[in-house]
Amino acid sequence: MDMRRNTSCSRCRQSFMAKSMTKGADVECPSCKPNYLPILADEQYSSSQQQHYGLRSRMRCFYSQIRGKVHQSTVTPSLNPDPPAFNLMKRSSKRAVLCGITYNNRKQYRLKGTTNDVRNMRDLLINNFGYPGHFIRVLTEEEADPRFIPTRKNIEDSLNWLVSDSRRGDSLVFFYSGHGLRQPDFNNDEDDGFDQAICPVDSQEAGMIVDNDLNTLIVRPLTPGVTLHAIVDACHSGTILDLPKVYMSEEKKWVNNSPPSGAEKRTSGGLAISISACLDHQAAADSSAFTPGEMNGALTYILAEILKKLPGPTYADLFDLINETLNNVN
Repeated sequence: MDMRRNTSCSRCRQSFMAKSMTKGADVECPSCKPNYLPILADEQYSSSQQQHYGLRSRMRCFYSQIRGKVHQSTVTPSLNPDPPAFNLMKRSSKRAVLCGITYNNRKQYRLKGTTNDVRNMRDLLINNFGYPGHFIRVLTEEEADPRFIPTRKNIEDSLNWLVSDSRRGDSLVFFYSGHGLRQPDFNNDEDDGFDQAICPVDSQEAGMIVDNDLNTLIVRPLTPGVTLHAIVDACHSGTILDLPKVYMSEEKKWVNNSPPSGAEKRTSGGLAISISACLDHQAAADSSAFTPGEMNGALTYILAEILKKLPGPTYADLFDLINETLNNVN
């Protein structure tokens, strides 16, 4: 007899029906299980080892491990829950929007690693930071539900969902892997005279989403106690959220990025942190240097590996380690 009982997923904490198992055993729901990529035992560090060796010493081990790793990759039809789930589930203090665009219908602009980046980031959020799978919206061209195709409207709708009804203690994530561009700034908001932009899959018809738009959508609404982390693995993404301060990894210092026009670009009391693949005038790229035969965005892969293997760095350490690892790999 197929005995089933109501249980809770050990990763996203959502209830579902599962076959009876040994009491106390970890059980994963169908949404989380296909995307769980465990860290190998020889790649983990105990807390005593971390304290003994220190962050920089551990990085030397990390440099030796990061190249040539081949990770398992499970292709699933959809990384989103069933259509009714977003409306039926109770709210969560941890929510994320993950957007990866390959531009399959535009051969000359096609990217190869963006969907891998989304899977990698979703895995990191669920397995290392406790984000419920049902509160992570994924937008890729592989999604069957038209609401999750990364068009301009769908991206903007998802970002509105991300910040809506935010409360003290909420932790929000926006991840983007795709093309980034620059265009002339006509509002006197940029020191270099250019706005930065991300490119939805229909950007040639619907237009790009510029930094001013992103600031209005997900920075300005942040109220006290709400934290947003944006990770943008794209070209020309240095000031993609138009935040007032920018950390320069090479110089290891913060610089002022307030708009010359005096326009208000700050949050409404919350905290916004953006991690970008490059400076505004630079290009980013996919690479197969990390996992032979599989393309990944360099920023996404390195960020995820650092946070999996070296938990708990400060922001300054994290930014420096990303920069040092990129230089080391190069």
